[in-house]
Amino acid sequence: MDNLISLVNKIQRACTALGDHGEASALPTLWDSLPAIAVVGGQSSGKSSVLESIVGKDFLPRGSGIVTRRPLVLQLHKSDEGSREYAEFLHLPRKRFTDFAAVRKEIQDETDRETGRSKQISSVPIHLSIYSPNVVNLTLIDLPGLTKVAVEGQPESIVQDIENMVHSYIEKPNCIILAISPANQDLATSDAIKISREVDPTGERTLGVLTKIDLMDKGTDAADILEGKSYRLKFPWVGVVNRSQADINKNVDMIAARRREREYFASTPEYRHLANRMGSEHLAKVLSKHLETVIKSRIPGIQSLINKTITELETELSRLGKPVAADAGGKLYTIMEICRLFDQNFRDHLDGVRTGGDKVYNVFDNQLPAALKRLQFDRQLSMENIRKLITEADGYQPHLIAPEQGYRRLIESTLVTIRGPAEAAVDAIHSILKDLVHKAISETPELKQYPALRAEVGNAAIESLERMRDQSRKATLQLVDMECCYLTVEFFRKLPQDADKGGSATQSIFDRYNDSYLRRIGTTVLSYVNMVCATLRHSIPKSIVYCQVREAKRSLLDFYYTELGKLEQKRLSNLLNEDPAVMERRSALAKRLELYRSAQAEIDTVAWSK
Repeated sequence: MDNLISLVNKIQRACTALGDHGEASALPTLWDSLPAIAVVGGQSSGKSSVLESIVGKDFLPRGSGIVTRRPLVLQLHKSDEGSREYAEFLHLPRKRFTDFAAVRKEIQDETDRETGRSKQISSVPIHLSIYSPNVVNLTLIDLPGLTKVAVEGQPESIVQDIENMVHSYIEKPNCIILAISPANQDLATSDAIKISREVDPTGERTLGVLTKIDLMDKGTDAADILEGKSYRLKFPWVGVVNRSQADINKNVDMIAARRREREYFASTPEYRHLANRMGSEHLAKVLSKHLETVIKSRIPGIQSLINKTITELETELSRLGKPVAADAGGKLYTIMEICRLFDQNFRDHLDGVRTGGDKVYNVFDNQLPAALKRLQFDRQLSMENIRKLITEADGYQPHLIAPEQGYRRLIESTLVTIRGPAEAAVDAIHSILKDLVHKAISETPELKQYPALRAEVGNAAIESLERMRDQSRKATLQLVDMECCYLTVEFFRKLPQDADKGGSATQSIFDRYNDSYLRRIGTTVLSYVNMVCATLRHSIPKSIVYCQVREAKRSLLDFYYTELGKLEQKRLSNLLNEDPAVMERRSALAKRLELYRSAQAEIDTVAWSK
């Protein structure tokens, strides 16, 4: 289980890489589910000295007043014996610090970058990893020291601001509280105990550390506290003896300081019986062991949340789309592949896989027949118009048997009106196909990724539809014109028979222009026109489907593909231009997903080995 804390560290780094931690979290539940140790204490309680004793290095800023002005997430990684010690900051991922004085300076500088050279505080954490053979695997969060009054240069709200920040960490149920209290002050006034009791009244997740035991007044000791008699917690108190300011000034190293600490507890009568569980070395081991125990108990919940996060990351990466290829061939292939996906979505609409294609049938089955029925032939077949056309067609010599030229002119002038519904059907189908293009574009996520390509594909598709519409209009109107220019022969062959049925052939020529005769001509013409309408009702849809719908399915982007092959790489690159923020987001998500998958594999291994 020794690698379990390192595993959690990995997950925490993955969370932090995209800011999904703490209050700024995109997925706060994952960060919150990971156990961590928050170090709390009042100013000058010895908090920094305890951390340095655990690490075994001088690396934290020192001074009077508030020194820790931002949370410091400190991840300790135990490395192989004999390996070199070094530190890394998350905000400087490729830089290793082997000089820990430089680590201290970077903490100060990074704090100033966020807060300025003032005494303000910030909740934005600094992430520091230390690799050393002399540490235990551990994650600690060093929080600003609690204070009771604001000093010069600080806002009056600083006291409450610090308390709120500390609360935001320690109120999480998976947070282990390391409460630092100085032994030379009354425990009842301990800032650390007071604030930890507010969120953990039973002491179930609070570990108490007593500092400055060696600085207590003569005749007093901390045995009752360390034995849990004065204030009982679930876990035993740990006493530590930190380096004095004089030791720090003399650069007394940590090895010597730890040896003196052990000697102090072993040689002091009041603490001799507790010596085996006192000191910073013991504290580090207790913290590491306890953190491992807590993490182990949370494995099922952590597994569930990691799996959920991986799914969400994969979904978002899929939504963002694949990264663009660098070479011209790769770019062209990407564009063609995206166009193919769009084209397939468009065909799916027409074929009924997606909605919208049924509107085409509705035009043919309802709109076109209704438009043909609505045609008004009253003007063309009025008595006045029939008499006028028949008379004009006869010229100076009246017709002998049937007014053939008059019939032709009446039929042609009536059939011409069918052009209107025919053109309207062509335009209606064009409008539907345009709508399906817009739908297919919106349903192709890859086109959303590249606005320039989306606009160009949309324009190319519409231009193609317009060419097909023009061809369809021409072909459809030709059907009407064909009916106008060549009448069905059988129609004329019936005329003499109808004339015989209607009266004597010796009827006066002037009688042939009476209303009854003209009315019979109008009825015959209307019958013929209705026959033609019935024919065109079926042939117009065939023409439209052939010229528009079928061609749109077969060759919507064919012309664009031809033009695409002529484009230079720069133009191809412009089509695949992305928002830089999207590119950065994709890169960050991909790295984070890789970390989570690795963590998933490792935690699954741990779970199976339990």
